[in-house]
Amino acid sequence: QVQLVESGGELVQAGGSLRLSCAASGRTLSTYTMGWFRQPPGKEREFEAAIRVFGGDTFYADSVKGRVTMFTDSAKTAVYLQMNSLKPEDTAVYYCAASVYADYRAAHLYPYWGQGTQVTVSS
Repeated sequence: QVQLVESGGELVQAGGSLRLSCAASGRTLSTYTMGWFRQPPGKEREFEAAIRVFGGDTFYADSVKGRVTMFTDSAKTAVYLQMNSLKPEDTAVYYCAASVYADYRAAHLYPYWGQGTQVTVSS
């Protein structure tokens, strides 16, 4: 089992940047696929980005490709989501999650979730 804690969400102006962090308590994430999902107000949770921690392959939703980068620290105990050129429609609660399955887009295949961090982008 892995416990995840997100941080870094805040109020930011459109066009700005944020880096979200997701730290695992007491263990490496090397055996996991890590995902970032977001849930805009009144909408369902949606896939944002994922990384296979062992090999480093990354995957992004079309809506954010080119604006976000997901990466790990050298110890592979945390993952990060660098978000640039933020838009008001990026406003959401952002969650990180851990999975052992190959399908990185399906939220229901991630058994471990953090508590979420709020990102608000003002226009």
